[in-house]
Amino acid sequence: MSTSFSVLLLLAINLGLIWLLIAAPVGRRTLRLTRVFRAPPGRIAALVNPLGAEADWHPSVLSSDRLADNRVRQTFSYPDRRGEPITRTLAVNETSDAAGLACETRVVEDSALDASFWKNYVERRFLRPVSGGTALTVEQTDKYRGIAFLLFRYIQLRREMKALDQWLATGDGEVRGVLERPLMQVGLAVLSTLLLWPFFGLGLRGLLLSSMLTVVIVLHEFGHMAAYRAFGHQRVRMIFVPLLGGIAVGGRPYNSRFEVAVCALMGAGMSAFLVPPIIAVHEASGHMAGIALLVFLLILGAFNLLNLLPMHRFDGGQVMRQVFSTRSSLLVASFLVTLVILGVGWRIGLPAQMLIAGLAVFTVLSLIGAGGVKPRRALDPMTPPQRLLAGFGLYSAVVLHGYAIIYACDRLFG
Repeated sequence: MSTSFSVLLLLAINLGLIWLLIAAPVGRRTLRLTRVFRAPPGRIAALVNPLGAEADWHPSVLSSDRLADNRVRQTFSYPDRRGEPITRTLAVNETSDAAGLACETRVVEDSALDASFWKNYVERRFLRPVSGGTALTVEQTDKYRGIAFLLFRYIQLRREMKALDQWLATGDGEVRGVLERPLMQVGLAVLSTLLLWPFFGLGLRGLLLSSMLTVVIVLHEFGHMAAYRAFGHQRVRMIFVPLLGGIAVGGRPYNSRFEVAVCALMGAGMSAFLVPPIIAVHEASGHMAGIALLVFLLILGAFNLLNLLPMHRFDGGQVMRQVFSTRSSLLVASFLVTLVILGVGWRIGLPAQMLIAGLAVFTVLSLIGAGGVKPRRALDPMTPPQRLLAGFGLYSAVVLHGYAIIYACDRLFG
């Protein structure tokens, strides 16, 4: 398998996975999970029913206050964009019959998210006595686009069940997810490296290339995480997704458009700071070390330049949507950035057919819907100086990574 074919195949797989995770029309789906607890139905109902006396048992629920008309206002430990605890008002409908107890819950108000986010969401909890305790069945129904959020809710539901079991046994409902553990992330990074290995050839050279790509991904996500920290996010973490790379997760929703732009830009932005010193070290290094540095520089530049493409789901698209406030200016800027990136491809000798095919693919990607989580209140707008800073930051990142690719290719293949 040739190197160019391997790269194209890897790119196609990644794009397909991205579409499946965040854009596939999954439609209305119901998650259903059942677990048996060693406690009577009344005890479980007091915990899992939002109207129950112990509805604030979970560590993430700071308080649960009953209102009129079977409504409950719950305050969570998760911070909103201002750093204040998120509150939600729930409408609860209780029923009971010979089969057991049940309640249906809908979210009617959220201090962080727009009401449209919850319009299709409904949760049902069923309790029935069984030998040795109580069987709890939880159903969550919502409309999904892409399977990523569906998987996230399934994991959260499993964690809640585990936390409830632990609470009944010890009085402590704090459960730390396996994915957040550093050792798990290291393991996922190693797994990603091994999965990438065949695309570069099953040899020492291929393993070195896949390892370099993993390091580049980690550096990219560290840039996002540094930006989150700079904007005051208390909890910042990275989750490695084999084949796809990594995802940096902040500790709260975005507060301003400038924050969105900087946090998106700093993935490639921090890596761009490495380009001049790598070139300087290459100029002073020996032949073999120089080749390794050039290969790393090429991977660093190519990965980050692709992330700066003005596609909606890419970092470049996120930055540009914040900087350019009108549709016409956004279209012009997107065209110019795409043209520069294609120019880099032409400069290093990529075939015209490949460039045209790439342009067609990314044009199709740009048509993937701009759906997302809508905040309850609009983000703080960018000031003219902030637009200037973010715009020049994007320009600098594109130029530096483009130059990194040209510099490496001229010396590796020239």
